[in-house]
Amino acid sequence: MVLSETSIVEMAETMKLLSDKTRLTILSLLKEREMCVCDIVDILETTQPNISQHLKKLKTGGIVKETRRSQWIYYSLNISDKPYLHEIFIHLPSMKDKIDAHKPNSCC
Repeated sequence: MVLSETSIVEMAETMKLLSDKTRLTILSLLKEREMCVCDIVDILETTQPNISQHLKKLKTGGIVKETRRSQWIYYSLNISDKPYLHEIFIHLPSMKDKIDAHKPNSCC
């Protein structure tokens, strides 16, 4: 398969997004299930503005999508059109234990 210049640029931008520890951790969480911002904030023990900024970058990069339910927005992975990411996601550590240990936030 020959990659076009456009796809190389897209891949490079996507890889830049993955180079941040917080964003990679968020993706590892979303690999397990869709989540709302408040639960991601609680699990990662950080601030809502911090997580929202990371999610905005991931959404702009086309790696996550959002779904509105009532007043809440849920985030999930959006990598079906990026086969080059599938191998990386296979190797992301499972966050299932952290998610299972987390008491869901009342906001969602």
